[in-house]
Amino acid sequence: MAINKDAKVKKVQIKQPANGKQYTQSEFYDALNEYCNLGSRRVAKAVYGGFAELIKTALKRGYKLPLPGIGKILVRQTNPRIGRNPMTGEQIKIPAKKRVRLTPSKALKDAVL
Repeated sequence: MAINKDAKVKKVQIKQPANGKQYTQSEFYDALNEYCNLGSRRVAKAVYGGFAELIKTALKRGYKLPLPGIGKILVRQTNPRIGRNPMTGEQIKIPAKKRVRLTPSKALKDAVL
């Protein structure tokens, strides 16, 4: 698979999702291809698949990942705690578990919020 080495992120008009709120996978791959000038949807899908696999592997090994311009993604361990069943009021034990967390960067917050 050959990737254009001179590919630069260009400003393109974002197309509205077909259903108005959420992109489909195909629409996402098309947008990625258009932004990065990758040549085809197949290449965009392969690039994103590799990136997603990198994130999964790094988080599984316990690494924190900086995503420049977006934030940091990491796995946090929660403590066990006592909760309450809202229907019956009965106390229940909630076990400790691992959760994936994204801490947004200031740049992302300023751009979106």
